Amino acid sequence: MTVQELDDRGAVREVEHEITIAAPAPEVYRLVADVAAWPRVFPPTVHVEHLERGREQERIQIWATANGEPRTWTSRRTLHPDAGRVTFRQEVSTPPVASMGGEWIVEAAPDGGGTRVRLLHDYQAVAGDPAAATWIADAVDRNSRSELAALRDTAQRAASAADLVLSFSDAVVAQGSARDMYDFVSEADRWTERLPHVAAVELTEPRPGLQTLRMDTRAPDGSTHTTESVRVCFPQERIVYKQTTLPALMSLHTGYWLFEQAGDVATATSQHTVVLRPEAIAAVLGPDAGVPQAREYVRNALGANSRATLGHARDHAERVR
Repeated sequence: MTVQELDDRGAVREVEHEITIAAPAPEVYRLVADVAAWPRVFPPTVHVEHLERGREQERIQIWATANGEPRTWTSRRTLHPDAGRVTFRQEVSTPPVASMGGEWIVEAAPDGGGTRVRLLHDYQAVAGDPAAATWIADAVDRNSRSELAALRDTAQRAASAADLVLSFSDAVVAQGSARDMYDFVSEADRWTERLPHVAAVELTEPRPGLQTLRMDTRAPDGSTHTTESVRVCFPQERIVYKQTTLPALMSLHTGYWLFEQAGDVATATSQHTVVLRPEAIAAVLGPDAGVPQAREYVRNALGANSRATLGHARDHAERVR
């Protein structure tokens, strides 16, 4: 990492991080360019929405964590695939950030040993506040290191890790309102009184529609495990989330709740995408277990909880109809 202070008052800083990846540059660039896949690649990224999209220009909204805090901002990006570059500039920043921009540079490593990725940032703190500048510096450094390491791991494991990725969904149909089912899921602070498998819950909403959810869930054997998620709520339509504290068997868990209305009939869907941790399988499921057993275990465990929640949401919608 290199840092250049362009103003001795700390008003503007430029920071550069880099990593070398044992994968072809076009494959690495594809991961950088495809922001829709970022929640599955980069640990800090919770969700990304395209607000405008052209061939080389796009406007996006990102929900991510910075120093452990959920944040959201909008950015404009320019893609230069022939040059292996993506430039970005925050259009609306979240305090204490006053402005933020930078560039991804993906190029062949100088020694021919794979791909070098450079991640550049320039930023300014609100009102030149030194404490804010320190907070931003820590967040940029932590997120940049995390993102580059995750980019390396994803690119290098792409060919061999397909069986570790699991996506599935469950759905219920209700004679009632999709809005009532949405409210049931969004009001997670009431889940201990509404869902038998939830032992404890803590819900915070630092800004409307952006939630952190910490929850203790009961397993069929009576044990409990703790998870923490960041959720983005799109009113009456869907809730997307990413777990930031995971069970031992998973290295990634993202998903969404989708609510649809057709006349008097409402459908609620719960979707999950999981990446397994192969090194944890034996400790969790026993020495004879492998990836197939882990896939089945996760599908059954997550599916059972989702179906239980969906069933109670359906009952709630039909009861208040």
